[in-house]
Amino acid sequence: MSDPSLSHHPSSRSLRERLATRERSPVISTVPLHPAEELPAEEPPSIQEGSAAAPIATACDDGELVRHHDLWFSDGSIVLRAENVLFRVHISQLSRHSTVFADMLEFPQPAGTPSSDAGGDGEQGERIDGCPVLFLHDKAEDVMNLLHALYDGPSFGDNGREDFRAVSGILRLANKYDIEKLRSTAVDHLSTAWPMTLRAWDLREDLARTYEIETGMQRGFRYPSPVAIINLAREVDAPHLLPSAFYDLSRYHYAQVFGTVPGEPDDHEPLGAGSPRASTLAHADIQKLAVGKEAAAHAVTWLIQSMAHGSHGDSPRHLAEAGAGGQFGFGFGACRKDFGELVELATQHYLFDRERGCADPLYVAEELGQLKSAEFSECKACARSLEGWAARERERMWKMIPVWFRLTA
Repeated sequence: MSDPSLSHHPSSRSLRERLATRERSPVISTVPLHPAEELPAEEPPSIQEGSAAAPIATACDDGELVRHHDLWFSDGSIVLRAENVLFRVHISQLSRHSTVFADMLEFPQPAGTPSSDAGGDGEQGERIDGCPVLFLHDKAEDVMNLLHALYDGPSFGDNGREDFRAVSGILRLANKYDIEKLRSTAVDHLSTAWPMTLRAWDLREDLARTYEIETGMQRGFRYPSPVAIINLAREVDAPHLLPSAFYDLSRYHYAQVFGTVPGEPDDHEPLGAGSPRASTLAHADIQKLAVGKEAAAHAVTWLIQSMAHGSHGDSPRHLAEAGAGGQFGFGFGACRKDFGELVELATQHYLFDRERGCADPLYVAEELGQLKSAEFSECKACARSLEGWAARERERMWKMIPVWFRLTA
């Protein structure tokens, strides 16, 4: 299911909840917008000790070199230095997986000859315990995670924020050092949270809903910022991650996308809490976000208009069941009137009041398709017809997302 909470309207009511509690009337009064209410601040997910994203050493702050406690093999043949952390590993292991390392380490370099990745305070010809030292311009944490993946095999997590911190670092280095198998594995892992199919998207949203119920935090905290996904996808050339990331980002208001007033805390926002804001996107991607967000808004309006004009169709079965009063005594004219009331309610809810889900057309279509379920309607034929229409519209819109955000070739 799509995430209805990301529009962050003060009201958390869905349209179905509103329909269940309202007094049925053919006239819907215009209700002024409610002033924004203060939301309680939520603590962002913390990094746990011993996790893949936990600090690897605390003694580096004073500039002292630290040997990694786990990735220091007594029979290692090379020392990698990233920041102030040293890793003693095997040339054969690096060369086996990485064409870049294989080419770099094929011939030993003479003392004082820097490589393209050399840097720091020493020379490339420096040795530690008889092993050559290779300086890497990478984060020590990312190198640690990469080496663990090479030696032990990748062990990715739940696609949450801590997991993304580790996986994104591995993916960047796998892309940089041409470790193709590990790169593909990391991209496939991210694709489960940023998928290419509507079915996988609905599974993703179900996990977000469960997270909200279990933790009491906004659903957006379940996954990393879509801004981070977009930037990463551009960096490592993984374009199939982009449509779902752009769509997810478009569900937020612009004030959330670009940040609050400078200096004000925003840890209670999923796009805050240390996450990159849209200002870090390339200018072309900001343009894509703007036009795609506008297209998604038009899609919500179109859905309601389509429902009003009967695009869900008049089922022949409906005519058979309800044409003469029907099995349930609910005539065709009554169904038409009922649809008119639902359209008015949806217009008020999504377009005027800007309530829950108003920026998420996939969610809107899903909810519209459930309005004449047995819970609200006695006409099963109409309910089936509307559900089928909503399912078709969701599939159609999913295929249109790359077009909305101008991501097609």
